[in-house]
Amino acid sequence: MTIQFNTDNNVHGTEEFIALYIVQIESVLSRFSEHITRLEVHLSDENGPKNGMNTKRCLLEARLEHRQPIAVSNQADTLDQAMDGALVKLTATLDTIMGKLNNHK
Repeated sequence: MTIQFNTDNNVHGTEEFIALYIVQIESVLSRFSEHITRLEVHLSDENGPKNGMNTKRCLLEARLEHRQPIAVSNQADTLDQAMDGALVKLTATLDTIMGKLNNHK
């Protein structure tokens, strides 16, 4: 599984910052890793330097073998919360898809 990170101008994605998220993503999605060819992570701060509620956004787009891409997003007060919520949504979606695939076999 290849993981590609994209950030907007308001999110400073250092190597250490990205490495921490990669470890988290690989841990959470490890059971799906043989089915996911690429995962694109888009992190953004929709309010920029201003403070506000639910301004951090995480969009995850999973590319599965022989399937259409799946995209989920989550907004929260922090990037960590946004990532956690998006991973929960993606895991639930992948569970549903993989369950349906296994039922058809």
